[in-house]
Amino acid sequence: MSKVLILNGSPKANGNTALALQEVEKALQSQGIETETVHVGHLAIRGCIGCGRCRELGKCVFDDAVNKVAPLFEQADGLLLGTPVYYASPAGTLVSFLDRLFFSTPFSKSMKVGAAVCVARRGGLTATYDMLHKYFGISNMPIATSRYWNQVHGQTPGQVAEDAEGMQCMRQLGLNMAFLLKSVALGKERFGLPTLDEELAWTNFVR
Repeated sequence: MSKVLILNGSPKANGNTALALQEVEKALQSQGIETETVHVGHLAIRGCIGCGRCRELGKCVFDDAVNKVAPLFEQADGLLLGTPVYYASPAGTLVSFLDRLFFSTPFSKSMKVGAAVCVARRGGLTATYDMLHKYFGISNMPIATSRYWNQVHGQTPGQVAEDAEGMQCMRQLGLNMAFLLKSVALGKERFGLPTLDEELAWTNFVR
């Protein structure tokens, strides 16, 4: 059975972001996908300092929730992110958490399915959506989408439930993510992972 790790990046454990994630989660579970939710948005998470010690240690030098979540991410087949939008970007704690989680973990993320959910009163959703997808794009992870961008609107607690179109997008996202997870699992079984039979090229623009 495929499993999705869900990271709630809101400071509020049971706010609008949680409601949106739960709508996706219900759709995933209806398709036989196992889920596990971890609330990270309320934690004191410092950002990456680019020290490079993770290359020696195999984990982040700051031994906090990032290192605790890393094994869950390694074991998962998919990663679902949820964040409120305060200043036209993801919540700062989630960004610090993801920077370190993705940079410090040595395991392959290839073909793990990624998806992101954004919640705001009004604006900044698409910028946030784009930013979160960059974590997947740099990690060889296919991205699950919906019938519209993965966003819901709401301000006061529970208000996202009134966004009928947004919540419908959440349900479709769950179904689409489940389909991708099953397709990847079938592809691995029949064809194996796509690998480039070349030595990895590292280049920059300084000559």
